Amino acid sequence: MKRSGTADLPLHYGLVPKWLAERMSRLGLAITEAIIAEYGTAEVLRRLSDPFWFQSLGAVMGMDWHSSGITTSVMGSLKAAINPLYKELGIYICGGKGQKSRNTPDELLRFGERTGLDGMELVRCSRLSAKVDNTAIQDGFQLYTHSFVVNTEGLWTVVQQGMQNGGSTARRYHWHSAGITSFVEEPHTGICGNNMGQILNLTARAAQPSKTAMLAMTSEHPDRMIAEARRLIMPNHHEVKAKDVDLKRLGAMLWLTQEKQPADFEELLLLEGMGPRTLQSMALVSEVIYGTPSRFDDPARFSFAHGGKDGHPFPVPIKVYDETISVLSKAVQQAKIGQSDKLQAIQQLGIISRRAEKDFIPNDNFDALIEKERRDSWKYGGKTVFGDAKRPDEGQLQLQF
Repeated sequence: MKRSGTADLPLHYGLVPKWLAERMSRLGLAITEAIIAEYGTAEVLRRLSDPFWFQSLGAVMGMDWHSSGITTSVMGSLKAAINPLYKELGIYICGGKGQKSRNTPDELLRFGERTGLDGMELVRCSRLSAKVDNTAIQDGFQLYTHSFVVNTEGLWTVVQQGMQNGGSTARRYHWHSAGITSFVEEPHTGICGNNMGQILNLTARAAQPSKTAMLAMTSEHPDRMIAEARRLIMPNHHEVKAKDVDLKRLGAMLWLTQEKQPADFEELLLLEGMGPRTLQSMALVSEVIYGTPSRFDDPARFSFAHGGKDGHPFPVPIKVYDETISVLSKAVQQAKIGQSDKLQAIQQLGIISRRAEKDFIPNDNFDALIEKERRDSWKYGGKTVFGDAKRPDEGQLQLQF
């Protein structure tokens, strides 16, 4: 079993509003379909197992860019959109938060009956991945959400999250079935996060004596820790700051989509519903679909596609969000019938943006950019959990908290 990484996130409470949840499902489905059309279902599983890509996906979908709520909201949205189409897409999501996580075995058994896969083996993998992170690895986090994503070939990914006992952070764990060898002997590429002191890791090879001497287990700890994997520890501050973003990447993309707009964009601009502001969002969505793993080490950048439900970095621009969904969905549907030019145009948008970074020099206008987005938010139907964005000349704060 390959452990792809962990992510430590500040706890956020509250429900995702209906107006955002519905759009998250539609955009998540369109992004998933685009990845499947280009790379296949195995690539969807691989990306979901990458904590950086997963965080970027949540940000581009309008969730609070750094919060724990991304985990349950993104997986819930994807499950609602993907499962009704599993026969067409070739992918299925089981489990979820709380009671839904306990339904995972039954859901996997039913999926096995429909597809001919060994449902009992899938249930075994689901239970073992949870047991390892919740029991064999005792790091102070207790699981409360477990999502098991499987394709019709039997490949799978687990995205699960634990809450810190008495603390204010959650830790997300990603698993990927590629290269499975053993669940009980060094299944991880790393166990990482904020140092909370000694942990009990019964999957380490050095812990074999503890496995055979359980009475001494609680006083034992591995003599050799596994090499640390990439780690994603999100800050407690809610607002998006310049230090959270790769300004060269963000600046080059904004320069292209708002100022230069080279001739390569002609086909993309001809797509029905493609407004000027939507081009910015589509450039970031393009990167989520086609970008390489190294492009997701600053997930906050992707919040500049559709803002955040809490108003950071700016309110969710409903009109832009709907345009993005429409453009991407139509491109995916056209690709299904052999007309892939629109999907290729969206891919090209990300490619051109990446090329522009080579010679782009960032300026100091980051705060001004956020202020402009907030000032113009009312034009795009800006919305947060606190209400609608207001015109600046209405004598009210544009963003009401």
